[in-house]
Amino acid sequence: MRRTVHGVHLCWGTYGFWLPNDPRGSGSREVWGDHLKPFGEATFVEDRKWSRARQGHDRGLRLAAKRELMRPAVRFDGHQAKCVALAFGELLTELVIPVWACAVLPDHVHLVVGPSDIHGDVLSQRLKGRGTKALVAAELHPFQSEMDADGQVPKCWQELQWPVFKYDSAGVRRAISYVEDNPLKEGKRRQAWPFVVPYMGHQV
Repeated sequence: MRRTVHGVHLCWGTYGFWLPNDPRGSGSREVWGDHLKPFGEATFVEDRKWSRARQGHDRGLRLAAKRELMRPAVRFDGHQAKCVALAFGELLTELVIPVWACAVLPDHVHLVVGPSDIHGDVLSQRLKGRGTKALVAAELHPFQSEMDADGQVPKCWQELQWPVFKYDSAGVRRAISYVEDNPLKEGKRRQAWPFVVPYMGHQV
């Protein structure tokens, strides 16, 4: 019997946030960059239910790998984060998908959205694209100076994303609380965006 999705917790990082051979595990099955291969094989994990951000690991090895990236790891400032968040809200409003929580941090983002016919991976990619377009238009893209003749810039997002489906109202509420509190872990304030609406429970 197919379970009903009540909501989706979307999460992904900026370029350089979570590498394919991160010692805490990753969503990658292969390390394609020769510059990263000396730091180990891909650490693919199947289970997407739990965050591994606080899992014990070799931090020195992880940071050494980041130093070998082709470009500096992306960290958004406040102007960039606002630009990205409003672009997310614009797209989700167009798609008529409710947003129950949103946090754009310097190196990763979280959203909790309502169910839709668009798979979480596809929706995440569309959100990344809209965010990139907004950053370029505002001349705020981290790699704006590397724009080519066709107006293309190097990606500021990581390739993969982490959609976690919620199958009951309690799960949705836990995800919302997690996202709302996430900025506090970095000493920042909770974020309030005009496109975020209150969660009223699952509507049949």
